[in-house]
Amino acid sequence: MQTIHKIHAPAYWCKQYICDMKIALILLFSLGCLTTGRAQQPWNLKTVVDYAMQNNITVKLSDIQAKNADLTYRQSRLAQYPNANFSGNTSVNSGNNQDPTTFTRVTQTYLSAGFQLQTSADIFNFYSKRNTIAANEWELLAARANVDKLRYDIALNAANAYLQILLSLEQQKITGLQIAQTIAQLTNTRKLVAAGALPEINATQLDAQLAQDSVNYITAKGSVTQNILNLKSFMSIDAGAAFEVETPEVKNIPVEPIADMQPEVVYAVALANQPLQLFNDYKIKAAEKSTAAAKGAMYPSFSIFGALSSNYLAFERRPIFNQIAGGLSPTPLIVNVNGTAFSVQQPTFTQGTLAGYRKSDPFTNQLNNNFRQSVGLSMNVPIFNGGSLKTNYKRSRLNEESLQIQKQQDNLKLKQDIYVAYNAALIALEKLNASRKSITANELTYSFAQKRFDIGVLGTFDLITTQNNLLRSRLEYALNEYDYVFKMKVLEYYRGQGLKF
Repeated sequence: MQTIHKIHAPAYWCKQYICDMKIALILLFSLGCLTTGRAQQPWNLKTVVDYAMQNNITVKLSDIQAKNADLTYRQSRLAQYPNANFSGNTSVNSGNNQDPTTFTRVTQTYLSAGFQLQTSADIFNFYSKRNTIAANEWELLAARANVDKLRYDIALNAANAYLQILLSLEQQKITGLQIAQTIAQLTNTRKLVAAGALPEINATQLDAQLAQDSVNYITAKGSVTQNILNLKSFMSIDAGAAFEVETPEVKNIPVEPIADMQPEVVYAVALANQPLQLFNDYKIKAAEKSTAAAKGAMYPSFSIFGALSSNYLAFERRPIFNQIAGGLSPTPLIVNVNGTAFSVQQPTFTQGTLAGYRKSDPFTNQLNNNFRQSVGLSMNVPIFNGGSLKTNYKRSRLNEESLQIQKQQDNLKLKQDIYVAYNAALIALEKLNASRKSITANELTYSFAQKRFDIGVLGTFDLITTQNNLLRSRLEYALNEYDYVFKMKVLEYYRGQGLKF
């Protein structure tokens, strides 16, 4: 903004005055638009948190993982029941091959079909399957606890982003009012400069202050937009979608008394209720069952099996010949009769005249005639398999130890975080009380400074300094107020009370 060295013409003063009034009206209109826009589609703290917990992308992905864990658990339960499989095959055969029903050599084209129903069931495997089912059940509970943990974390982050929006809106409001106040002072000062009652440097200093106030307002407005974008990311809402929030008084947001949030009490409750701690407990129990299952896999297992099968053979016709006896032929067999050894002979036949033709039996007759059944007991004894079973068992034991250490680390971090949060809440409360006193003192100082400035005994620079001190104290108070509320919400979160609205 250019510095005005001389102001003599009333017309110029009127033009500048109208320009300043336009700036003030634009700022007030902007603040009014914010209020009007929020009334159209308001988001409050409760709706923000609920929506973020249900629609956050990370939460949805973890929910899918929990569903996969549920499928694994259900499948492992079904695996303890007998399995059954039905199979069938059909083929066309030609040339010299074996008849699948009589097992004789034939040279003919025929159609064959086979059907088989098989079943098997484990009857003892050192509880390997039972422990696997238990491990998968604990894994399912751990996956669900992880979903809850992510939901609570997203809820806390969304609440913080929402409070940051309220804080930036409050800062925008304060800086907007500061601009209006500076414009009023500049208007009055220009009147006095035009009348020759004040030097021109007073108006120049206020011009510079108005420019700085405008920068502060633009910064606060940009923070509003940035914080809204941050909240949209937690809620998985399109960055370009319209979004307005309600602006309740921060003092109306309920918080627990800090005296009820002693860190040891909060830690004891959190240890039993926090999703991360439940997740660790479930993972350890799942690892213990997995170790037992891996140990059982190193021992013999027993199972029973059974099968039902039949065959069908189809051919056009098959010739039947008369058989003519041709004498006896020796065999390698020898029998002993009263101490005398005799070689066993067998009759020989030669093919005679054609006696007729044979056709294949009907389908149902063949299925009945060729029907076969089998049942048995099997045993599987692991002897040597490259050390895979023993390695799996040792790996399971190491996984148990790792999870126990992870649990200890998470518990220590939880306690550390609770003490840090409690200390931060105490500091925030002390800063809030101090900033409240600071506002009172700066408001009184500014009131005196304004009166002295009006009668001409205080310079513009000193007035601006006093005004800036008041602005900083108001901004600091707003920051401390929202900071204290959020710090208390963190303690409430650790105590398992959720987010109170």
